[in-house]
Amino acid sequence: MSVVTNPVERLRARVGDAVFTRVAGPGGYEARDRIHLTPGPRWFPPDSPIRLVHGDSATFVGGLRALLLQSLHPLAMAGVAGHSGYRGDPWGRLARTSTFLGYTTFATAEHAQEMVDRVRAVHARVRGKAPDGRTYRASDPHLLTWVHVAEADSFLTAHQRYGVRPLDPTEADEYVAQSGRVARALGAEDVPETVAELADRLASYRGELEATPAALDTARFLLREPPLPWSARGPYYLLAAGAVALLPGWARAELDVDTRFSRVLGGPAGGVAVRAVRWGMDSVSRQGRRW
Repeated sequence: MSVVTNPVERLRARVGDAVFTRVAGPGGYEARDRIHLTPGPRWFPPDSPIRLVHGDSATFVGGLRALLLQSLHPLAMAGVAGHSGYRGDPWGRLARTSTFLGYTTFATAEHAQEMVDRVRAVHARVRGKAPDGRTYRASDPHLLTWVHVAEADSFLTAHQRYGVRPLDPTEADEYVAQSGRVARALGAEDVPETVAELADRLASYRGELEATPAALDTARFLLREPPLPWSARGPYYLLAAGAVALLPGWARAELDVDTRFSRVLGGPAGGVAVRAVRWGMDSVSRQGRRW
């Protein structure tokens, strides 16, 4: 292995390694090798829209937007607050989510199914009662569909704004259909197949959404109290501003994050953050992909 002597490239490698290990967890490189180097058929072919979207650094903005949007469903939020440890172990949760995305998008069909089976087993044990007295189950198809719709809409929205190559309309529809395959494997039902269906499905949940105290606490935690050293908070706040800017206006209002800065400068700030992440990640990525 050659030694990098250029100071700029050394800095780039350090940034890339720091970001990757934070997002993918301490075993991220080993998992990435298993994902890419194991021979066998995949769920999705090379250069398919889902691989393009999930392999782009814009997913950092999309993932944060998805968490904020998902928090607005009281039952989904109750499950997260009660079982995920998002405050006690936020990076562990992020690594698990990132690893699931990597396996289901890029790994062999066998390994992708193993990951889905593992998550479904966890979902089967997660159940409880929300503060308003309603019961919830993580395996509830209706809640799984909400989580999927919020995630697919967020990743696609972020990619179309910040991705290296935005999708054309046909590719965008294909992305929705491909991501829906994973959602159905997890147990979601009535999963959208096109961008238009995705928008309709998202709108159909509006009557169920509200900013509960847990949702507002999540927004404060993610946007104002990130579990990062002070030296890393500046770049993170730019990324977070981009995520807020891409939220629907009604969601920003519900979460009390609708500021003039987010409306006017949030988009450009997110672009700066994504380009910085991409600059570092390209030094440690495999074939230009984060995973």
